[in-house]
Amino acid sequence: MLSLSFCLPHPHRITIDTMARRTSQNQNEKNNKAGTFFLATLILWFVSVLFEIIFNKRSELLWIVAGALFFQIANWVVRSFISRDPLFVNTSVSLLHSTIISVSVVFILANQRLTNGPNGMFEHSQLVGGTWEWAYAALCFSCGYFAYDQLDMLHYRLYSGLIPSILVHHLILLVCFTLALYRNVTINYLILTLVCELHSIFLHVRKVRRMAGVRDATSAIVRMEWVLNWFTFIFARSLSHILITIKLIADAPRFEKGVVLPLALFGMAGMNLINAGLGIDLFNAFTRERTPQKSSSRRHGE
Repeated sequence: MLSLSFCLPHPHRITIDTMARRTSQNQNEKNNKAGTFFLATLILWFVSVLFEIIFNKRSELLWIVAGALFFQIANWVVRSFISRDPLFVNTSVSLLHSTIISVSVVFILANQRLTNGPNGMFEHSQLVGGTWEWAYAALCFSCGYFAYDQLDMLHYRLYSGLIPSILVHHLILLVCFTLALYRNVTINYLILTLVCELHSIFLHVRKVRRMAGVRDATSAIVRMEWVLNWFTFIFARSLSHILITIKLIADAPRFEKGVVLPLALFGMAGMNLINAGLGIDLFNAFTRERTPQKSSSRRHGE
């Protein structure tokens, strides 16, 4: 006679399965709470932008709508002709944004230097009250992307945790960018913060490369990608944001009373904190990619 123990599930296995389900349920609850909050803030932001465009007749803000529509169309194109994987689509569109904005920022800075020369380009009055040619439109266009990307990540649940850093990052940028655009202040400062998109290019290239199955850490292309990734992280992202923060603190007495300086310092503090976390993640990713290579070398040596 066969023992019933072969038919009955093992108690230990039941415990593990139950714990796994509870963990999954808790994670889903956290994601739902985060999603609800960030979706609500995005709707409020959208209503605010529409109000400014329609009732205050701020037609220049239509560049925000144009940006959001442009990147949503890019999303549809990638999804229709390349891949339907939500993460791949999202990363591909993010790569497109980083490339467009990086080229735009370099063009704006080069054009300003060639037209008016370097004198006074980074003076307080120019950074706070001035607007370089095409800077306003570029900032609006990028703002539209962050709104699109926030909605795409919320729709496909491309985040995790109760306080997802990527959603916090986008919310900070949307608040800072939009308030600056409404009041037409610190536009040039914010354009300088977008120099970091040069680094974002290589972050997104790495993700797309790995999703495409190219993971050989010994290849020349991957090595060059990591060199550019670290170089732009240090100089285009970390150093540029630190210098902007120092400039804000040094020019603090020259700001008028109000929310401009506190908001700018709050935004840069958030950016620098996120950069620190990104640097740790980048180092961990670099270590993981290099570890299999070293293990393989030891095995071949044996």
